[in-house]
Amino acid sequence: MTSLNSFSYLFLAAVLLSFGLRVWLTLRQSRHVAAYRNAVPLAFADKIPLAAHQKAADYTQARIRPGLLELCADTLLLLVLTLGGGLQWLFDFSARWLGAGSIAHGIAFLASLTVIGFLIGLPFSLWRTFVIEVRFGFNKISPRMFVLDLLKGAILSAVIGIPVLGIVLWMMQAAGARWWLWVWAFWLGFNLLVMVLYPILIAPLFNKFSPLEDGPLKTRIEGLLARCGFRSSGLFVMDGSKRSTHGNAYFTGLGAAKRIVFFDTLIAKLDPAEIEAVLAHELGHFKRKHIAQRVALMAVASLVFLALLGWLMGTDWFYGGLGMQSRGNAAALALFLYALPVFTFPLTPLGSLWSRKHEFEADAYAAAYANAGDLVSALVKMYRDNASTLTPDPLHSAFYDSHPPAPIRIARLQAA
Repeated sequence: MTSLNSFSYLFLAAVLLSFGLRVWLTLRQSRHVAAYRNAVPLAFADKIPLAAHQKAADYTQARIRPGLLELCADTLLLLVLTLGGGLQWLFDFSARWLGAGSIAHGIAFLASLTVIGFLIGLPFSLWRTFVIEVRFGFNKISPRMFVLDLLKGAILSAVIGIPVLGIVLWMMQAAGARWWLWVWAFWLGFNLLVMVLYPILIAPLFNKFSPLEDGPLKTRIEGLLARCGFRSSGLFVMDGSKRSTHGNAYFTGLGAAKRIVFFDTLIAKLDPAEIEAVLAHELGHFKRKHIAQRVALMAVASLVFLALLGWLMGTDWFYGGLGMQSRGNAAALALFLYALPVFTFPLTPLGSLWSRKHEFEADAYAAAYANAGDLVSALVKMYRDNASTLTPDPLHSAFYDSHPPAPIRIARLQAA
């Protein structure tokens, strides 16, 4: 344990309050879902069987237990790395093999933290995939495919992440006191570039994308796109069924690289009118400029946070308060990335509220350009087939749920 200062105690208090709040909200969710397990909400009584409702409740409960254990592991790791001096030890260890303070040293130090976080999370990921998802009939991925996905993800992270991290550390070192402006411009440009290239170069590494075949569904979708004035680079079907039975639809990319993607599982479970309504909802996000708003928020937030980091790097209490005796760009970046989520956690409900507002607006758009009844029918099937709980705890939902609770969402659509 390193010596503590006032910021150490503030950080520790924020960690413990955040941890306690998360546990309390999770236990509320567990109790609430269990209390309503044996009664389907009236709005769904004639649409979802009791057995399906109970399956959703059990699925929610099954995910809660390992989630709490993972929260405990993550919180313990956070405290060990910061106040426990773990970051300083890793910093010194990597410095033995590389020049202390060099860009290579910074990359190795930060990469080691990524690997540690991955290893801590891996057992929980395995449990979710091969125990919970199998128990409820959702998992389709084989151990071999799981390992291949991990390897491809690791290689991709290294190929992209190491050069990006190297550029950021170089800018922090070479660009002077206003380095954060240069890093911000680079980071924003990089994210926009990824949004353009992801559907073309990255997504196909993990899934197969086939053009949507000619037929009634394609004709209906093209009619919707014409009514909405939406131009895309193509309609594609993704082989999501090779990993899971969960279904969805989305569009991805920017500009001329925009693609509309349907999971093959979604096409198998919904009829063409319902798929059209689901896509109309997704198009609503684009037409109501939700994507642009989120990019703008990311740009503003990243600028503010980078400026804050630029100021914190000049203070001694920031390093010492989080267990670091060494100074430097990589050390400051690591400390900031660990401390920031702790202090921004109270803002979570605001982000969730904003996201739910966008979902309501997208639903309204879908009701205007497709059939609200078809969207209701599609959502009910997706709630049922994905085992999504219809009875979340209101406070837990307000904190975490990016989508409105099912009864509220359906009621609004039925009133449209």
